Amino acid sequence: MISHLGRYEIIEELGRGAMGIVYKANDPLIERLVAIKAINLKNLTASEKEEYEARFYQEAKAAGRLNHPNIVTIHDLGESGGVAYIAMELLEGCELQNFIADNSHLSLDDLLDISIQVATGLAYAHQHGIVHRDIKPSNIMVLKNNHVKIADFGIARMSSSLLQTQTDIIMGSPYYMSPEQILGRPVDSRSDIFSMGVVLYKMLTGRLPFFSNNANSVMYQIANEVPEQPSSLNSKITDSLDNIVSNCLAKNPDDRYQNAHELAEDLLKCRRELPDTKLEVNNSRRYFGSDAFIYNSSIANWIHINKVSNWKLICILMLTGFMFISTYQMVVQFYFNK
Repeated sequence: MISHLGRYEIIEELGRGAMGIVYKANDPLIERLVAIKAINLKNLTASEKEEYEARFYQEAKAAGRLNHPNIVTIHDLGESGGVAYIAMELLEGCELQNFIADNSHLSLDDLLDISIQVATGLAYAHQHGIVHRDIKPSNIMVLKNNHVKIADFGIARMSSSLLQTQTDIIMGSPYYMSPEQILGRPVDSRSDIFSMGVVLYKMLTGRLPFFSNNANSVMYQIANEVPEQPSSLNSKITDSLDNIVSNCLAKNPDDRYQNAHELAEDLLKCRRELPDTKLEVNNSRRYFGSDAFIYNSSIANWIHINKVSNWKLICILMLTGFMFISTYQMVVQFYFNK
């Protein structure tokens, strides 16, 4: 194992993927632990090096433009000794697929909480012209208190970038790809929504909507077949959730949610409809912050999330006013008696 990458001191290897190796490292300049994603360019041909290096730096350029609580933060990038690297925040958590496997007791409320955060992060990225193109459980990290971060924009396409992905190259994980990815058609943010629908289906049912040991069979299913409704596999699934998944998995992008904002809103609405569901005010800040949604104040958030009716709101305001007036009278009386 290498000992340094640029100024970073390598501590240990965290994992390996198709695009390279991830290390835990120390940044001695500011004494901060980081995750380093590295790819060895030494053994590549000239054309391979050009392709991999372009995709690697594209990830840094795309993710580096994003500043959102549900997206991994990029700190730095560079090249050292024929190894290109990106330094990013070190996450103390696990991949979504492992999180679900280790927490089989997770409630529908917890799963919706996670889904809302992913949709909110995607909405922010899409708003900034970035398509992830590879949304899957291994690219979704779950941290403490079920806080979620989307990782690995390794094959993201930036609409304003000069780097264009060739239409005859399929990029992404087969089980989670959209029909347009399978067919080599132009891809936009609605492709991520389809992939998110596959993730949601898997979370709700424990199964993939399109599955086979044969890659060609999986691709055929994605492009042509409609999966069973989640409620047929899990009796706890509501009609609203069935509709959400169905909208995500529509074959034609025009029939899906047209943006991730809509998806997040419907998921939140569905979560509010669950029996005995209590949403905390800090949850509303987590969902509605960072340009995802616009709410004018924390009071408005609380009223919206807790479904406070008009007459209850009037009673609350009257009681608050009464308490204010009483306090004011006591203060005035105290000073006059002096």
